Amino acid sequence: MAERKENEFTADRNYKDTMFRVLFHDKSRLLSLYNAVNRTNYTDLDALEINTIQNLLYLSMRNDVSCIVDMRMNLYEHQSTVNQNMPVRNLFYVARLYRKMIPEKMLYGYHTYPIPAPKFVVFYNGKKEQPERCEMRLSDAYMTKEEDPYLELRVLQLNINEGYNDEIKDCCETLKEYMIYVDRVRKYTYIQKMKLNEAVSRAVDECIEEGILADFLRKNREEVVGMCVEEWNQELFEEVRAEEAYEDGFEAGRLDGKEEGRAEGSAELISTMLRKQKAPEFISELTDLPLQYIYEVQQEMLCLEEPKGEYHTKRDEK
Repeated sequence: MAERKENEFTADRNYKDTMFRVLFHDKSRLLSLYNAVNRTNYTDLDALEINTIQNLLYLSMRNDVSCIVDMRMNLYEHQSTVNQNMPVRNLFYVARLYRKMIPEKMLYGYHTYPIPAPKFVVFYNGKKEQPERCEMRLSDAYMTKEEDPYLELRVLQLNINEGYNDEIKDCCETLKEYMIYVDRVRKYTYIQKMKLNEAVSRAVDECIEEGILADFLRKNREEVVGMCVEEWNQELFEEVRAEEAYEDGFEAGRLDGKEEGRAEGSAELISTMLRKQKAPEFISELTDLPLQYIYEVQQEMLCLEEPKGEYHTKRDEK
């Protein structure tokens, strides 16, 4: 598979890249990340083969970065929200990767066909508190618990926020600088309450000035800003979608088969995003809900929040 170049962004791409994914589709950066995680010191770029799933026919089945080094297959995922379903997702990913590398006729042969041993790592940098490292297991999702399950898959989650796994970040300069950039955007967005596109632009400008991912950001500034705004909007959506009100509403609809349950979940989600000052058009595009329905929820919110007593007083004065 051809290696992605830093300046190979396509405006009409059919999937939404993340900055993490683009950065580590560079072989030198990916090899540095591999060495940092595994405490190795490989230097030969030809020893690394990138085999990330890119098939656009399966948009929801696209992993972030995967590679083979020394007959070991490493699947790396970046997450800004906690996701306990990563073992199941990685099961799908690794099955597709194995399916691509094993000739079909060999599946029915007598001799064992050798395959690279997998390792699954999630790099977590979300706002929810998480331990420095933890392990998720596929068997945790089994409805029937077994002491020694026939099928197991373990995923290592590494917290890469400030103060966590500093040794890994010190060994991989790109990962360290990526987190400096992320922290800048968060500070300007959540603490200084800047608009997202302004926060991203300011963080990019400052990082270029200070030599943080400078070459990458300088070459691809416009694409990076647009890509990161999309990425952070998706992070907000995932965060809101995980809220209890949304889950309760949709779960009620699923279990009881009632439209009102699903509608309640949708309305709660829309209301929360409107309170976060997200435009109705943005919410519609992100949730696939009709724009007219979002306007109706917005109007209902305005009616509920309207200070009726004051309104009647002013109208009477006229």
